[in-house]
Amino acid sequence: MSYELCSKVKTLEPYEPISGSYSIRLDANESFYNMPENIKDEIKTIIDDLDFNRYPDPKAHDLAVSFSRYYGIDPENVTVTNGSDEMLYLLSSAMLQRGSRVCVTEPDFSMYDFYSYLSENEILVYKKDDNLDINTDDLISFVNENKADMLIFSNPCNPTGRGISYDDAIKLVENTDCLVVLDEAYMDFWDQSVIYMASRYENLIVLKTASKAVGAAAVRLGFAVANEKITKALQSVKSPYNVNTLSQRIGECIYNNQDVIRQRRDTIVKNTKELYKGLTELQKSYSLPMKIYEPHTNFVFIEWDKAENVFDYLLKNSIAIRCFKKLSALRITAGSSEENEKMLSTFEKYIIEKFLTLNK
Repeated sequence: MSYELCSKVKTLEPYEPISGSYSIRLDANESFYNMPENIKDEIKTIIDDLDFNRYPDPKAHDLAVSFSRYYGIDPENVTVTNGSDEMLYLLSSAMLQRGSRVCVTEPDFSMYDFYSYLSENEILVYKKDDNLDINTDDLISFVNENKADMLIFSNPCNPTGRGISYDDAIKLVENTDCLVVLDEAYMDFWDQSVIYMASRYENLIVLKTASKAVGAAAVRLGFAVANEKITKALQSVKSPYNVNTLSQRIGECIYNNQDVIRQRRDTIVKNTKELYKGLTELQKSYSLPMKIYEPHTNFVFIEWDKAENVFDYLLKNSIAIRCFKKLSALRITAGSSEENEKMLSTFEKYIIEKFLTLNK
């Protein structure tokens, strides 16, 4: 007997992040902070007390309470998942029927398209303007005219760092008939969140993560905030024991240390502003034909036809950033002050040694 993979997966390639050992990692939008020693000590105690022979709490109740306390919302409106990726897949597969219309924006986080493709949804692409911004009225018209069943995008956006305001986000929710999913993975670095409104609307889901400002990418924790009806549906379609006990307990511990999260977030915001300033100064000093977008995130997005060359040069100097070849763009995560300075000085070396030399 013979077996062939189905057509939708036979040509897929595994996701391949940058691998290898580099002195500076500014490629994945992670926090440059590891956990402080006092939290590590708490985690060691958690491990010692763990009942490894028991299944985890299916609702991750205590973690949901700690998460909700941090954001000032009701834990009854929270669904905890094994990273936001699990929720993205559930939204595409379980919350929609095959052939449903999913509206995504471009450019944006590629996994929205990927999970919609796997779930055999029809993908509608709304292209952002020349400044990579969303015109809210245009997007509302696009969604309604194309009868989308779900609209999903990141706010602020990964990879551009741009975002729409609180007022525009609410306007979208109130003027579309579809399910609106706002991925606020980077909203901790901005002040336009609609998480407090999620329980009030019939068609709104807000996604959050512990992987960015919270600095816990290793434990893979994602959260969906919605009204009672949607929350019940999400908790019904997820796997019964989707988030392991260790991740739940570690997440609970971290979110209970609110001051640590907020202090570190503030430093990351400061360092991102310094990174943006340093890059714009390089641009002005050398009259570089590149476009740098002012971010609302923990990274800076740059359009330049030399993006791939810069990426390769930095990588050879043990500095990893993200290159988007199709966009001729770079995404540089803010690191520590020392990491930012090293990246900027190496970037400047590229300009002097390669770009200016070749363009004489």
